Amino acid sequence: MEQTALPRQTRYHALAEELRRAALKVYGERLVSLAIFGSVGRGTARVDSDVDLLLIAEELPKGRLSRVSEFEQVEERLRATLAELASRGIRTELSPVLKTPAEAEAGSLLFLDLLTDSVILFDRAGFLACLLDRLAKRLKELGARKIIKGNAWYWDLSPGLQAGEEFRLW
Repeated sequence: MEQTALPRQTRYHALAEELRRAALKVYGERLVSLAIFGSVGRGTARVDSDVDLLLIAEELPKGRLSRVSEFEQVEERLRATLAELASRGIRTELSPVLKTPAEAEAGSLLFLDLLTDSVILFDRAGFLACLLDRLAKRLKELGARKIIKGNAWYWDLSPGLQAGEEFRLW
């Protein structure tokens, strides 16, 4: 699937496109989904904000360090773009979250923020979009709501939940 969106802040457009290309080059057919989230996804990034990203790929190495080591190939391919941004006063770094499809299917509270504050750059067969759609439907069933107070927010996942009651998001 081709790129579905670009970050709201135009200064990140070139980086988003290069990130998509680099991830496809490094992960090839293993790449399932790639999304930017956080302040860049929201369109509120400062010049020193990091770029939070979710990369879902098949057959990732075991362990965080091995996964980050593999991802360094993506960062290497982005070196010139990041240097060009730095020359314009935008000092950013990548902050990847690396998951397999099975790990993504198991759920993560991280996906709550991706519901409203993400830009999907690549999504083979709509994998991430479907996952987020299922989560949005579940939140609606629960009556959950995102409560925003200034620059902060939290989720009231199950209004009316009584002490001792349990609920599941996934």
